[in-house]
Parts: sequence; structure tokens; C-alpha cells
Amino acid sequence: MKKAYKPVPKAKRAGIARLGPLAVIVAGVVVLAAAAFAFWQNSGSNAPSASFTPEVKGAPRLQADKQKIDLGNLKLGQTVQVSFDITNTGDQPLRFSKDPFVEVVQGC
Repeated sequence: MKKAYKPVPKAKRAGIARLGPLAVIVAGVVVLAAAAFAFWQNSGSNAPSASFTPEVKGAPRLQADKQKIDLGNLKLGQTVQVSFDITNTGDQPLRFSKDPFVEVVQGC
């Protein structure tokens, strides 16, 4: 003998249905709080660290970790990739007003 399907009473369904929007609101608040916390933590990262001692006072100064890059002999049209780190060693913000220019010099 099969059991008949008994629907859930409307009173119980109404209570469960009210939890859906509440759960969405709570989840949204948690996400916003996490984003605000992450932003707050990173907002001080642009400030110089306490151990930083600028080489130049009153102006920015650009310093690259490599002064010269020797790639040896390359065939014409061969693509190469070089990376280097650039650091501001001054005590003022370093801003580029134009795209940085890199000069490629052919050596002897």
C-alpha cells in the first residue's frame, strides 16, 4: 500500500520562506564588511614603511635594480623579454606624466 503525499502546512512554509531574504541580506552585509576590512588593511600600504630611509629628500627618485642588461647576440626579429624592478627611493610620490621611455642601445 502506497502512502499518500502530505503537503507541508502553509504555516511552516511561511516561516521558511521568510528566512530566504534574511539570509541574502546577512550574506550581503558579511561580504560588504569583508570588503571594507580588506580596503582598510590595504589603505596604509602606500605609505612608506617605518624602516624606509629615503636616499633623496624633497623629491622622488627612480632607481632600477639593473643598470645594464646584456642579452648577447640575437637574431633580427627574435623576441626577448627582460624584467626589472623599479623603486622610488625619494620621499615624495613618483608619478609618470607620460608613458615611460626605454632606450635600446646597440653595443659594440
